[in-house]
Amino acid sequence: MKKILCAITALAVFSAGMRADEGMWMLPLLQKMNSKTMTELGCRLSADDIYSINHSSLKDAIVQFGGGCTGEIISGEGLLVTNHHCGYASIQKLSSVDHDYLTDGYWAMNRSEELPVEGLTVTFLESMTDITAALNKAEKQALKEYRNRPAAELDSLVAKAVSDKETELMKKAQDSNPHCDVEGISFYNNNVKYIIVYKTYKDIRFVGAPPSSIGKFGADTDNWMWPRHTGDFSMFRVYADKDNNPAEYSKDNVPYTPKNHLKISLKGFNEGDYAMIMGYPGRTNRFYTSPELQSLLDLQDISIEARTIRQDIMMEDMLADPKVKIQYASKYAGSSNGWKKWIGMKQAFAKLNVIGRAEEEEAAFTAWVNASPKRQEVYGNALGQIKEGVESGRTANRIARTAIESVFRIELSSIATTFNNAAKTSLKATEVKDTLKAFEDAFAAVADLYKDYSVSTDIKEAKALLNYYRTHVDSTYYLKGLGEDFGTMDIDKYVDELFAASVFSSADKLSEAIDSPDRAEIFSDPAISLARAAGAVLTPLYTDINKSDSLLAAGRKAYTAGLLEWKKDEPSYPDANFTMRLTYGTIKGYSPKDAVTYKYYTTLDGVMEKEDPDNWEFVVPAKLKELWKAQDFGDYALPDGKMPVAFLSNNDITGGNSGSPVLNADGELIGLAFDGNWESMSSDIMFEPDLQRCINVDIRYVLFIVDKFGGAGYLLDEMDIVK
Repeated sequence: MKKILCAITALAVFSAGMRADEGMWMLPLLQKMNSKTMTELGCRLSADDIYSINHSSLKDAIVQFGGGCTGEIISGEGLLVTNHHCGYASIQKLSSVDHDYLTDGYWAMNRSEELPVEGLTVTFLESMTDITAALNKAEKQALKEYRNRPAAELDSLVAKAVSDKETELMKKAQDSNPHCDVEGISFYNNNVKYIIVYKTYKDIRFVGAPPSSIGKFGADTDNWMWPRHTGDFSMFRVYADKDNNPAEYSKDNVPYTPKNHLKISLKGFNEGDYAMIMGYPGRTNRFYTSPELQSLLDLQDISIEARTIRQDIMMEDMLADPKVKIQYASKYAGSSNGWKKWIGMKQAFAKLNVIGRAEEEEAAFTAWVNASPKRQEVYGNALGQIKEGVESGRTANRIARTAIESVFRIELSSIATTFNNAAKTSLKATEVKDTLKAFEDAFAAVADLYKDYSVSTDIKEAKALLNYYRTHVDSTYYLKGLGEDFGTMDIDKYVDELFAASVFSSADKLSEAIDSPDRAEIFSDPAISLARAAGAVLTPLYTDINKSDSLLAAGRKAYTAGLLEWKKDEPSYPDANFTMRLTYGTIKGYSPKDAVTYKYYTTLDGVMEKEDPDNWEFVVPAKLKELWKAQDFGDYALPDGKMPVAFLSNNDITGGNSGSPVLNADGELIGLAFDGNWESMSSDIMFEPDLQRCINVDIRYVLFIVDKFGGAGYLLDEMDIVK
């Protein structure tokens, strides 16, 4: 076995020359790597104040919200704030035409009015422990013990020894942390391993949010853009059992008592002031090579094209029907956010020469490797493996992405697949093959899907997406088993007949079919046939995709380890992977191009300037206009009397950071991160210090909306507000 450099040995030397803005830093390493620079920048907290496993610290107030966002606890009674777009799916789930909380907003005026959100979770970080050295020791011992075994057998035995050691450490962590989940997480492309202990709460209740005309003001047009005027926040509360432990929803549960909660600052800030963000950034790819970057763009082009078709259909129906607007609000938002980001990313790649710069770094890396026979042995094949991995999976990944963004987006087929899988699972679980019971179980698995389903919208999407698929793949990958030749069939006619014949087009039709003596025919439903046809295309592709992934994993691990050794005197941090990180910098505006300079904050005046009553994205609520005209801003106004809305910082964030707290030098909450800016859409790949900015909603605007607009000022009584 070839031993790759353990990245942690490189980390120990990073103590000087760090950027104040770039970096998603690991909390256990702050003292070693970042504390000095943070202090010089103005931070008045110690690393132990931020992350400690021995006493309460800031990390105890920061949560992963719903598995894909960040939130923070802002009271001693479990009150939580996150972005509006993070709570969007939960708010949509609770909404109906009669109670449209997306359009109208909602505020619970007492605890009894807080609405339970089924399936929503909030996760706290308990601890992170580096086990890399222990695993390396197990590997060395196994190599010594099995050194006389054949090479193929040796690799297997060593891998088992390392796996057994990790299992032992995981079990020890689990036994020491009741009510918690324990995960083994890799960093630096599998060069470093941590055991992370989390505690997840499952009784989360909706407290309130502004109407979308505030929480989503500007919608798609303003998404990723500055200046920004969106009040992007929502509030929830975490509940626990009587012992403060996680529990499923119960009327007997009580508000969670946190180990720590954030103080809220109304003191304001100026350009150049210290600002840091803690949260759960999702995915970055800053160790990607040029072939990987080109492949990334190629696949994103497919997604952009297919999503444009689907989103146009959704939006047309949403604007035409209030019911469809509620049903598809979350689906549309979930699709369009990535779609616009990828469009911006492609433009940024070209403008900033991202691939060319990656090629230059690879050439320099290769020269460094070739200067040493020892380095050639360890790292010499890394770039070649990555290139081979990209090429070997190119066709399979392209076809898979095309299918996933088209055929697999047909909701009728997705409902049928869910039902079919649930029924088969139920049948396997019982000795007596009770088809009726299996179908009833399966119906329960899909019943909620119909609440947010418009059959007429799905018909339009199915026609458009099947046509898209047919025109974008070779005939080798045409769907088979549909009763007609996919290459020549009249797709519109096929879709009309499909929806007319399928029992999955409505909950009532499915229920009737289950009650019918011929219920077994459901397994032959044409929607299931379509799903099988799509699956038959996708399944064989995984041979090439898995081969590609294996080559990429090996190449990336070696390349990353090589980069860390090559640049051992420079600061480094692992790619984001939904683990808690910290980024620090300052409040700062920027200049996107010649003669254009953006101020670091916006005000409510800008909301009124953007108002367009004929455009749903820029409608302003009447009450907000009244408050603005009266200048009734209370303690939340700027010194000049204006109402702040959003501000910029040069913190390093990505998806998953949405809802993250923006903290001042004392660790007090001054805002919530909710977006990045258009000019730095390549930031998941390369950080651009002159251009990259984090867009944040000002906590003063949040409290103003809660208090003055929402009439829920009682919530402020449980907060620690610093003036």
